[in-house]
Amino acid sequence: MAVFPNFLGWRTKTMSLHKRPTGGEQPSMLGALKFRVPFVHYKIEIPDILQGAILCVVPLSITALMTSVLGIPFEIAVAFVLLNNMLYLVHTHFGDPTVAGWITAGIPLYIAFLTGYPEGEARILALIALQITVAVIFLGLGVFKGADALVRKMPASLKSGILIGAGISAIMGEFGADGRVWTMPITILTGAVLGFFMLFSETAGPLRARYGFFRFVAQYGIAVPFLVAYVFGIIIGEVDAPVIEWGFTTIPMGTILQDYSVFGLGMPPLQYFIDAIPLALAAYIIAFGDILVMDSLFKNADAVRKDEKLVFSPRRNSIIVGIRNFVHAIFAPFISLSGPAWTGGQALVINRYMNNPRKVMDSYWGGATSLYWGMTIAIVLVPVVTLFKPGLNIGMALTLLIQGYLCGYLAIEMLDRQTNLERGVAVIVGAVLAVQGAAWGLGVGLVLWFFLEKNWFADAYEATHHHDDEISEDAVTDRT
Repeated sequence: MAVFPNFLGWRTKTMSLHKRPTGGEQPSMLGALKFRVPFVHYKIEIPDILQGAILCVVPLSITALMTSVLGIPFEIAVAFVLLNNMLYLVHTHFGDPTVAGWITAGIPLYIAFLTGYPEGEARILALIALQITVAVIFLGLGVFKGADALVRKMPASLKSGILIGAGISAIMGEFGADGRVWTMPITILTGAVLGFFMLFSETAGPLRARYGFFRFVAQYGIAVPFLVAYVFGIIIGEVDAPVIEWGFTTIPMGTILQDYSVFGLGMPPLQYFIDAIPLALAAYIIAFGDILVMDSLFKNADAVRKDEKLVFSPRRNSIIVGIRNFVHAIFAPFISLSGPAWTGGQALVINRYMNNPRKVMDSYWGGATSLYWGMTIAIVLVPVVTLFKPGLNIGMALTLLIQGYLCGYLAIEMLDRQTNLERGVAVIVGAVLAVQGAAWGLGVGLVLWFFLEKNWFADAYEATHHHDDEISEDAVTDRT
């Protein structure tokens, strides 16, 4: 048992990693904050470190939009990504098990919103206004427990519909006329087939159990499929060969604060905030789908790994997401916004966790945190960034295709316990959301729930029916 010294008036004892009681939570410190320290409260997982290093291509892929839409130079955009990755680590170090990410499905909506403003400072200020508004929504729902209530009380048809819509949107975005798949079809589809096989195939399970080599390769999730597809793409000419540069990624805070933050540009005009409100609400609706996915995934994980209890609190998650959005809005506005989870990365960690016993992967927290330690370290190394730069679209495409798959199967699983009416409403909500956006999808879902699912006379019928039963019983008694 390790004893931490008295610091600012507190003293904490932590249990050894191997002293976690079976079925209990992983040890932590600072009480309700559930702060976990590397090597003390969780082990560093080498497979997840390496997988994160390879998958640094996923967050780096946003640099293309930051340069084209916001006019941010590539080197500055990489610094933004590094700051974003460092903020991801707040989640797993303060009791939130999610592998954090962006509000990815809304990126086309953010681009449309921003391009409505002139290039230059106006677009940066518009993004700042949007991200501050999103931060307020997340913090408000988190602090006042609205996130927990939404997860518990939202009708199943709307939950399933949001997941269906998010899944369809992710797949449509990749296979649409301007989708990433068609920029390098053989490469991306090769990576997708290999990635889905490693993660979800019925054949992969027995192979993992029987062959040590396959088990070794499978623990790296989509990292190996990405590498195979990347190399294959270079060989067939769909992907450019990388040009390696040397050095370390730095965060030029002076330039960022002067040119891209409220300290240099000032606060956005009030009208910018008013314009941002509808899109901020739509972004939260999209992000809410990720919260639903996480809630389902952690329940599934608890059912498989009985040795550890994972506690997912939508409230805690929302508060941390709000803080991340606020930090970005003030210091370095981020075009993809900060969201509750990276669904693709979450699938990688949770699949390895569920498919391995405790002696192989001691705790979920080691895997979830190591993934982002590896990714953050890789982004610091310029040779790694330049090595994978030509393959950024491959990593993003694989991530969104996996997100679409997960949303789809979780929605169908949720509908399996519902009525035909709820299933029909869910499909309509999902279709409208995918075609017209989150605000329309939720609006249509609420109208259908109001007029179709909600039985407004249930209480009156029950009271009348109960009264009739009492009269019948009294009549029988009188006759007796």
